[in-house]
This record gives sequence, structure tokens and C-alpha cells, in this order.
Amino acid sequence: FALMLDAARKTGDAQLYQRATEIALQSRSGEAALQSARAWKQEQPASREANRYVLQILIALNRIADTVEPLKTEIRLAPDVERASALAAVPHAYARVSDKKLASTVVEGALADALSDPATASAAWTTVGRMRLAAGDNPGALEAARRGQATDSLTGSSAGGPALLALELMDQKLPEAEGLVQKYLEGHANAWPEIRMGYARVLLDLQRYAEAIVQLQIVTRQKPDYPEGWLVLGSLQLQDNQLAPAQTALERYVALAQQQTPQGESKRGLAQAYLSLSQLAEKRKDYAAAENWLNKIENSSDLALAQTRRASILASQGKLEEGRQLIRQLPERSPDDARLKLNAEVGLLRDFKQYQLAHDLLARALAKTPDEPDLLYDQAMMAEKLGFLDEMERQLRRIIQLKPDYYQAYNALGYSLADRNVRLPEGKELIQKALEYAPSDPFIKDSLGWVEFRMGNASEAQQIFEAAYKAKPDAEIAAHFGEVLWSLGQRERAVAIWKEGQLINPDDETLLETLKRLRVKL
Repeated sequence: FALMLDAARKTGDAQLYQRATEIALQSRSGEAALQSARAWKQEQPASREANRYVLQILIALNRIADTVEPLKTEIRLAPDVERASALAAVPHAYARVSDKKLASTVVEGALADALSDPATASAAWTTVGRMRLAAGDNPGALEAARRGQATDSLTGSSAGGPALLALELMDQKLPEAEGLVQKYLEGHANAWPEIRMGYARVLLDLQRYAEAIVQLQIVTRQKPDYPEGWLVLGSLQLQDNQLAPAQTALERYVALAQQQTPQGESKRGLAQAYLSLSQLAEKRKDYAAAENWLNKIENSSDLALAQTRRASILASQGKLEEGRQLIRQLPERSPDDARLKLNAEVGLLRDFKQYQLAHDLLARALAKTPDEPDLLYDQAMMAEKLGFLDEMERQLRRIIQLKPDYYQAYNALGYSLADRNVRLPEGKELIQKALEYAPSDPFIKDSLGWVEFRMGNASEAQQIFEAAYKAKPDAEIAAHFGEVLWSLGQRERAVAIWKEGQLINPDDETLLETLKRLRVKL
């Protein structure tokens, strides 16, 4: 190292300085590496590479307060066309720092010039926001996103950095950030598809399905050659039983993905599309086509999913036991594999209304792990199907005791009480507790609307169902919504809602029971 550094000093050769610095780094001598990089920078003050080494070594040595000047220099030396990229790279450079708050403060100070320059302010505020987010200052990050977007508005920039930051903040359960995303998308007709896709995914996480579909339709209309938009849209349409548009979207994705060089992400996407197309064909009772789609899957990690779908195809043809055997033959290399196999077999039995068999299978699993919340929940749902209501309530209360934030248990118990028209105040309290954890969930809103209706508050129930059904057009929600409308004398609209529900899922048990009880023929 010493000889190399001496040679570098004598010749002023950048390559020798870099070699000396690398030797010191390989020897895990951070101070020696810093000495070499600083000598290099002193010799060549306009060298961006020398300055980068100084910055990176100081960060690695956790000397965060000393990085102000090198960071300022890095931004200043970046060519104009690369300055936004240089700013965007800053949070990654500081990602492993232990004191995130100090790093956030230091970076914000170092970027003072960039924050005041209209040409770089948006990117700089986005970087400041990401540093604040990493430091746990979510309100500060939101303020940075707002200021970045305000700068874009003043300069007419179409940069999407602040909107991407706002999406991250939505993921952090900061609903106020959504306005920034919406403002960006409304103001930029040709917004980055990644931002609109990201927004759609957040909406899906929030279970705001109808709004997500709108965003995906815009993506596929504006960027018809953007494969991911078609895949997510088709998957969502299949979930909503919109079979024809789902097939169009999924086949469009397959065509686009096959034009690309197959890599990890596209292989996984193709496997997902083939699985969805197989499920779609099965729904149409075209079992040969369903099997053909599965045969196209090459990705070994998705073969288990393919086998599970084959099991469903067999069960659809009256060969349930053969389907169960297919699932049981899957390899079991880890506890996760065992759990996936159990979930797949229980799901198969549930889908084909073999509730007692599913109940028995879950009972054997619970004998090994009696306090597993997900297993307890599945067992409670099977118990309800079988009319074992005391067991169902006992299991759900056990879940709440074990995992107080397991909101599905509150909702299931509250809905059960409402549906049986017993202990309604307690049912409402349980459902409201579930809503505290998942305020946007349309199915929990459905439960709330149902308990309000059972308590005699039909007008209040109607308002709740209006929102729930708009967010998630679902056959069970349609059944409840229609009954409320029917009770209020709005019979034409009730029938229209029920017909929509029938199109979504003609076999929905709640819808069929409602129509039978009210003696309505559609």
C-alpha cells in the first residue's frame, strides 16, 4: 500500500491512487484507504471518482458528520443531466448507517444548495424525504414530498420522484400521501406507468378493487406494450369473475412477455398467467384447456401451484380423492412446504364443500400446533359451515386472546352474531374493532352494514352498503345490499343489484339463500 501510494503521489496518476485505495480496502484498513482517497482528491480536486471514494469510505467508517463536504462535492461535480440521478442515489449510499436520524440531518444540510435550485429541488426534496422516512420521521417525509411536488408545479417538471415517495408513504399507512399521488396522476396524462402501477398495487392492498381496476385500465390503454399492467388487470378481473376481459388481458400479457428474453421476473409472471388462464378454463369447465395451460409452466418453484390447480381440475370432474393425492405427493422439504400442502388440501376441500373432511384435517394439524392463529381461524370457519357454532366462537375468541390484532376473527364473530340475529350490540362492537385495524376493508364494511340492518337501522345500513359495494362488487355484498334496498321499498334497484351479484358469482350461497327466503326469482 505504502509503495503504491508513494508512486501515486510522485506521478499524480489517478489509476495508482485508485489501486492504493483498493489495496487498503482489501486489507480492511479503512483509515489507510481514507488517507489514500484524500490524497487523490487533493491531487485532483475535480475528480468525481476520488471524491466518491472519500464519501463512501467515510460512510463505511460511520463518520457521518464528516460526509457533508464530500456529499456537496458529489452533487456539484455531477453533470447537469446526471444530477437528479446522483441525488436519487444518496439514500442508498446511507442505507446501512446505524444512526439514521443523524444521517438524515447531515444529508439535508449538505443538499441546501440543491434544495434551493429550481432545477434540482424536486429530486433533492425526494431524497430528503427518503432519508426522513428511513429515520422514522414519516410526517417529515410527507412534508418533503409536498415541497418536492410544489417545486414541480412551479417549474412545469414531470418528474415523478415526489409521487413515488408518496406511494412509499401510503405503504407506511399515511393516507394523507394519497392526495400527492392523485395530483401527480391527474396532472400528467402520460405519467410513468410504474407510478400508476404502484398506486394500483397500494389500492389492492387497501382492498379498493374497483379503483385499482380503473388505474390498471388507464395503464393498459396508455401503454399497451407494458406487460405488467395486463397481468395484474387480468388477475383482478378473474378474481371478479369477469372471464372474457380476464382472458383477453392475460393472453395479451403472455404475448408481450414471450417477446422478451425470459428472465426471473418474466418467468414468474408467465407462470402466474398460465395458472390464472388454467383457473379461467376450469371455471368454463374446459378441463383440457386448463391442463394445457398448466403444462406450459417451466419454473420449478411454481410447479406446486400447478399441481394444486390440477387437483382442482380433477375434483371438478368428480375425482376429489385423486386431487387430494396429487397435493399429498408434493415434496415436503421444510415446515413451510408442509403448511402450503395443508392449506392447498383444506382449500380444495372447502371449494368443493367437503367441510367435514376439511374440519378433520385441520383438527389433526391443530393437535400438533394448537395455538396457530391461521389454523384456528380456518377451523372456526369450517365449524361454522357445519353448524358447530359454540366451537366456532370458542376458536375465534382464542385467536383474539393469542393475537389481538387478528382483525378477521373480530369480523367473523361479529358477522356471525349479526347473521344469527343474536347479541347484536356485541356483534357491532366486534365489527367496529375489526374496522379499527382495516378501515378500508369492504367485507368488514359489509358486516357493519348487516349488523346495522339487523338492529333496525336500514337507512344507515344502505349508506354503508353503497360504499362497500362500490369498493368491491361482490355477490355476498350484493345479497345483503339488495335485501336492505328491498326492505326500504326500493325493489327495482334491489333486483338490479342481485342480478349484478348473480353475474359475479351465480353459486354464491348467501345470494341464493336470500333470493329463496324472499321468494324472488330473477
